Amino acid sequence: MAHQNKLSLNKLFKNFIIAVTGKETEFTTGSIRKAIFMLSIPMILEMMMESIFAIVDIAYVSQVSVNAVATIGLTESVITLVYAIAIGLSMAATAVVARRIGEKDLRGAREAAMQAIILGIVVALCIGSVGFLFAKEILALMGGEPDLIAEGYGYTQLLIGGNITIVLLFLINAIFRGAGDASIAMWTLVLSNGLNIILDPIFIFGWGPVPEFGVMGAAIATNIGRGTAVLFQFAILFFGWSRIKLGVQDILLRFKVMLNLVQVSMGGIAQFLIGTSSWVFLMRLMSEFGSEVLAGYTIAIRVMMFTFMPAWGMSNAAATLVGQNLGAKQPERAEKSVWITGKYNAIFMLSVSVIYLLFAGEIIGLFTEVNTVIENGSLCLRIVAAGYLFYAYGMVISQAFNGAGDTKTPTKINFIAFWVFQLPFAYLAAITFELGALGVFLAITLAEVMLSVIAIIWFKKGYWKKVQV
Repeated sequence: MAHQNKLSLNKLFKNFIIAVTGKETEFTTGSIRKAIFMLSIPMILEMMMESIFAIVDIAYVSQVSVNAVATIGLTESVITLVYAIAIGLSMAATAVVARRIGEKDLRGAREAAMQAIILGIVVALCIGSVGFLFAKEILALMGGEPDLIAEGYGYTQLLIGGNITIVLLFLINAIFRGAGDASIAMWTLVLSNGLNIILDPIFIFGWGPVPEFGVMGAAIATNIGRGTAVLFQFAILFFGWSRIKLGVQDILLRFKVMLNLVQVSMGGIAQFLIGTSSWVFLMRLMSEFGSEVLAGYTIAIRVMMFTFMPAWGMSNAAATLVGQNLGAKQPERAEKSVWITGKYNAIFMLSVSVIYLLFAGEIIGLFTEVNTVIENGSLCLRIVAAGYLFYAYGMVISQAFNGAGDTKTPTKINFIAFWVFQLPFAYLAAITFELGALGVFLAITLAEVMLSVIAIIWFKKGYWKKVQV
């Protein structure tokens, strides 16, 4: 028995090394469980790096002031609108590239990748100019108090102004994932967030010749870290270290390919705009209860991202498997991949929810000593964690639709769950029935449960298998 266990561990370690080095690139044949493992491991590690940075970032900023933490909360609720566009384009890139790879059409995959990058650059420059010029007005619109705006507008200005680094990082990593090069996407995030973690204290608190920038220093560190990673991504694409190799001759506008990407991405953008705009509304609602309540909510969301990111990693693996297997004319294998991935995700999320339910106060207490912040942050953590089992399947199935190129279905589901249910419920519970922040937290959990149940029912109907991209 001991010998068998040792052999199993050796095999697991060997597969882990293969996964992170990206040596396995065929996912339309062989064991589905192995394919999920090979794609999920680098994607989970990639997302873990993103969530570790989010935790470290808020830990540094919380040493500046409560207003600094609240500034990040308000800014990120707005920057998620940028994420919505970046993720929508990324969904289209993953779906189209994965489908072309499944069809063994490398030229088509290259063309889709280049057009996605051009689209991303144009969109990011437009958003960046607005964010840089109107940072104070954006914070005021979100309900920021005058002292908060005075202290934090530089952070908002630089983060939204430099959003091109966010958009391209998301987009090019989506291209890598669609091609099955999940390990490259992972190492890109290791570089980006590793730099962020090192640079954060230098620019926030000042070190040597670098002056103290306060909360604005977090935005400077983020732009440098992500910008460096984007340069690394371009080096990989143009020097041919991945399955997608671009050349100068590929830098052309191909309107037919771009139109296809726009059509697929519109559903993805709308899907995340619905979700993120509801988050903006909830953040605006939370600002009614003061900076300390808002800070508790912001810290709780950052802590939850620590577990949502790995879960998204597994969900992204499902999207790639669906896209590639549909391209290879294997819809049943695509469906089986989704259910197996969902089961693994549920086991992970359920384990985490138990930890959050038991130790929420202690976890939030690691980031602040202010009692009101701890009370509200731990309440948020417990209530949202109660729905983690549902989120696990909801994430995987939503990404499976997107991987198939069926971005319209999750858009409709998001609309029902977030706009038709969550926003009215949150307002009524928090304001009308005077539950305060508790009403907002309940709205978040119940909406996510509703989303997951509808997604599962619709996925079983199988219409997603017939989508062409």
